[in-house]
Amino acid sequence: MPQEKAEFLKGTLDMLILKVVAGGPIHGYAISQRIQQISKDFFQVPQGSLYPALHRLEERDWLEAEWKDTSTGREAKFYKLTRKGRAQLETEMLNWERLSDAVALILRTAG
Repeated sequence: MPQEKAEFLKGTLDMLILKVVAGGPIHGYAISQRIQQISKDFFQVPQGSLYPALHRLEERDWLEAEWKDTSTGREAKFYKLTRKGRAQLETEMLNWERLSDAVALILRTAG
């Protein structure tokens, strides 16, 4: 992953995870696959970034996890949003919209 994409991802990974998990209980590998799929391969989240982020979100009480069987019969930790996580997602999405609107204004008018 190019350095600039890695830095961008680091700043937005929590929000992307919360948004994917908002769709319903999902395990870690499926979260990374979903992010990659929805972003049309722009984001490819390595395990070394994904699992520390999931643990961090659990510690903040934004996600809760439960061990369940997957469709392949293996056990995996399934994550779901908590009430605090849903509120955090709303806050982060609003902040992202404000940021992207401000950047768009500058790109359209500066220079």
